[in-house]
Amino acid sequence: MRKGFTLIELLIVLAIIAALLTIVTPIALNAVRQANATKIASTMRNIASAAQSYVMTERTTVISGGNWLQGLVSQGYLNTNPGGDYTVSVTEGSGTEAGRITITVRYTGSAVRIDDLRRVVPEMSGSTGNAEYILTTARWW
Repeated sequence: MRKGFTLIELLIVLAIIAALLTIVTPIALNAVRQANATKIASTMRNIASAAQSYVMTERTTVISGGNWLQGLVSQGYLNTNPGGDYTVSVTEGSGTEAGRITITVRYTGSAVRIDDLRRVVPEMSGSTGNAEYILTTARWW
C-alpha cells in the first residue's frame, strides 16, 4: 500500500479552506473599512485641534495665505498637510454668537461612509462624500 492523500481527502481540505475564507473575508473587509474611517475621523479632529491652537495662540482667525491647511503646516501646528480631501474654515460669531469661534473641517473624499465616521466621532455631520466636523469654542481675547 502506497502512502499519500486520496483525491477525496484533498477535495475535503479544499472545501474546508474555501468555507473558512468565505467566513473570514467579510470580517477582514469590515475591519479595513472601519480602520479607514478611524484614520479619517482622527485626522479631522487633529486638524480642528491644530486650528484651535493656532487661533488661541495667535489671537486671530486669519491665517497667512488664506489656506488653513498649508498655513497650519508652515506655522508648525501640523506636521504634514493631510491632502486635498480636507478643507478648513474658521469664522467668528456675530450677534448672539459673538465671542464664539467656529472651526469647520470638511472631508470630501468618497473613501468612507458617514455612518462609519459617526461610530468613531458621534458629532460628525454631513453625508457620504461630504463629512464635516465642527468645533465651536469661546474667544478668550
